[in-house]
Amino acid sequence: MLTDIIAVHLNVIFCGINPGLKSADEGHHFSGRSNRFWRVLHQSGFTPYEIQAVNDTSILDFGYGLTTAVARATSRADELSKEEFDESLEAFKLKITEFQPRYIAFLGKAAYKAFSKKKEISWGKQSDDFCGAGVWVLPNTSGLNRGFSLDDLVTFYREFYEAIYE
Repeated sequence: MLTDIIAVHLNVIFCGINPGLKSADEGHHFSGRSNRFWRVLHQSGFTPYEIQAVNDTSILDFGYGLTTAVARATSRADELSKEEFDESLEAFKLKITEFQPRYIAFLGKAAYKAFSKKKEISWGKQSDDFCGAGVWVLPNTSGLNRGFSLDDLVTFYREFYEAIYE
């Protein structure tokens, strides 16, 4: 089981699609060896050093939180059904309404596409908010996402960082 790392009025809640098996087993977000989340977060400016997955709760110190769109752990996000996203939507809305982050950053298009019911999603800032939070869609940092190099990921995340802080 993977627990949300969340608090009221965070600057950003980073929302993964669902936990990977290793993260769920160890109880730490983005703990898979090939996942580049912590490195990308640091290199794009969000954190002054690279947080280790075992210290994932320290992300709160920087005004950020972590959650997933769907709670069920899988080895690949494409193992989730449309119904699982649909069943998760209300609880997710309640969470965002309760914690009121400035922004939600969906990591990958799948969850935001399912939650917004939009057919086409572009990368970056979205025109609609979600329960009062601004929305960004960023490439997923999973090692299975071979379509984006580390440099590509850092560029997308840095664009988000600069948009909200500069």
